[in-house]
Amino acid sequence: MSALSLARRGVAEAVATALLTAAVVGSGIMGERLAGGNLGLTLLANTLATGAALVALILTFGPLSGAHLNPAVTLAAAVERGLPWREVPTYLGAQCLGSVIGVTTANAMFALPPLSLSRHVRAGPAEIVSEIVATFGLLAVVRGCSRYNHSVIAPAVAAYITSAYWFTASTSFANPAVTVGRALTDTFAGIRPVDVPAFILAQLVGAAAATVLFRWFEAQPNVVAEEPEP
Repeated sequence: MSALSLARRGVAEAVATALLTAAVVGSGIMGERLAGGNLGLTLLANTLATGAALVALILTFGPLSGAHLNPAVTLAAAVERGLPWREVPTYLGAQCLGSVIGVTTANAMFALPPLSLSRHVRAGPAEIVSEIVATFGLLAVVRGCSRYNHSVIAPAVAAYITSAYWFTASTSFANPAVTVGRALTDTFAGIRPVDVPAFILAQLVGAAAATVLFRWFEAQPNVVAEEPEP
């Protein structure tokens, strides 16, 4: 755990989540403007920018706050006693505030209204299953790398999210805070506010499933050494 005070770690989480959300939303806007209606090219631009931002932000803010950038990651860390429960509200509040700041900034950078409710429909069973899978995979990567090979968390998370943009029907939000922020931009990366609760529920289900699975993987029965025969 970082030696920084909780307040400073909260600020780090807010700034990092703001930059991540700005990268997601801003690259979607830029991609949409430059791709001439080619949605595949727009998604590719959105994907590459998000993956690159994740590597940079996790490497930069990881030593400061752990670079959770995601309430699902924070809750999993608390369940696994990697973060005291009393600190969870600060982390969650910082992430949600950062997401709103990030989307406001991205909208402003492209001369759009700072906040505008999205009309981008993201609903249906396929989208919900996608969010469960996306968040399950993300938490599995975070948990596995943090326990066995901490140095590769940044590229591993970025690689997973980059791929999940393409193999999930939802384009892998996998983050409740960023999902809330994306409801406030009526652009390529947006999501209708009415679709947000189902996405967040699916994300929490996926995160819980990954947490339970890895706890089971790591549960070791007590082994009693046999006495050697005389």
